[in-house]
Amino acid sequence: MTTRIGMPALLCGVVALGALVAWAAPDGYRQSLVLTGLAYSLIALGMYVPFVLAGSLSMAYSAYAAIGAYGVAIVSSKLALPVWAGWLVGPPVAALVAVGLGLATRRLSSFFLAAVTLLFAEAFAEWLATAEGLTGGSAGLLNLPFLDFFGWQPAPEHMVLLAAVLVCLLTFALDRLRHSPWGVLVQTMRETPIAVEAAGVRVPTLQLVALGLGAAIAALGGALFTTFASAVNPKTFGTSVVFLAVFMPLIGGRHSPWGSLLGAGVVTWLTLDLDQLGASGTLMVALGVLVIILVAPRGLLGYLRAGFALVRERRWSGAARR
Repeated sequence: MTTRIGMPALLCGVVALGALVAWAAPDGYRQSLVLTGLAYSLIALGMYVPFVLAGSLSMAYSAYAAIGAYGVAIVSSKLALPVWAGWLVGPPVAALVAVGLGLATRRLSSFFLAAVTLLFAEAFAEWLATAEGLTGGSAGLLNLPFLDFFGWQPAPEHMVLLAAVLVCLLTFALDRLRHSPWGVLVQTMRETPIAVEAAGVRVPTLQLVALGLGAAIAALGGALFTTFASAVNPKTFGTSVVFLAVFMPLIGGRHSPWGSLLGAGVVTWLTLDLDQLGASGTLMVALGVLVIILVAPRGLLGYLRAGFALVRERRWSGAARR
């Protein structure tokens, strides 16, 4: 039974991402749009672990994404190492920073936790803008080397395909993790931490692991963005990214990591692709979240599942009458 967990969702995710890759293949703007959406998806998946599974709202995810982005930029431009080596630096550094921040704020919760972690994200962005020798200051690091795997430079369409595969595999892994004993324990901790403590498991340790894992995944989003943009600056990952990352699981559906992907696609479409909305895209996202919370609290994915279940029920009832 456990081997079938998430397989229908994986199949749907593969089909959807495959369609996106095919749609983006012939056009540079579409490739950039899809890669941005996939980077958002990774940040949303990072937010999903501590926010949805563990119930801990950290607002420092712009800093974690920036760590992944600058890891790629600094390793490739300052150390003259391959771009892919930067992908190995950012996630563990972001995880360590998240664990350290989690230890410093372990006695905080709710509004106070969100406020302090948001303040950290702002302070980190200010530090990036002033550390000119390392980060390039407010101008950032530009004209970075292209991705190169031992002489092979993937074309933009190949980068889209590789990024889609990475996002799909990570989402499937998180979906399996959600159903694993550790995932069940973390979700129980979110609802009844006393029961988890009574079972001999330390709640603070679980929270730190969730924070570290989420930060590492978010750092991959920053690394992806810098890899295809070949540039990064402190404003690339502002606090608006954090709020969008919170919105994405709510829009797509909190009860599955695949909802984060769906939410990321909706957010990318509203904020970047709809020229008619212009600067109103973020406002539309906020209004959309409000409507979804009121009408479909389980998100778009939950709404679709309810629709499929209703159709299936009617089909079975119709077959039984015959």
